[in-house]
Amino acid sequence: MKSISLTFPELGLIASTRGMLGAGIALLLGEHLSAENRKAVGWTLLLIGVLSSVPLGAMLLHKRDLAKDV
Repeated sequence: MKSISLTFPELGLIASTRGMLGAGIALLLGEHLSAENRKAVGWTLLLIGVLSSVPLGAMLLHKRDLAKDV
């Protein structure tokens, strides 16, 4: 099985996506902001993280398929 090589910008996108997901979940579970603000920011970060994960995952799967063909 061949390994997939990621460029530095791709790795940065994946890391920032995971960070947004984690921050969104932390804000939803935390109690440092008012409930209204916490929910608004938390859900926004969570949705951005989830929505940005879809194209990144597709890109990685495509790269993996290309690596198998070589």
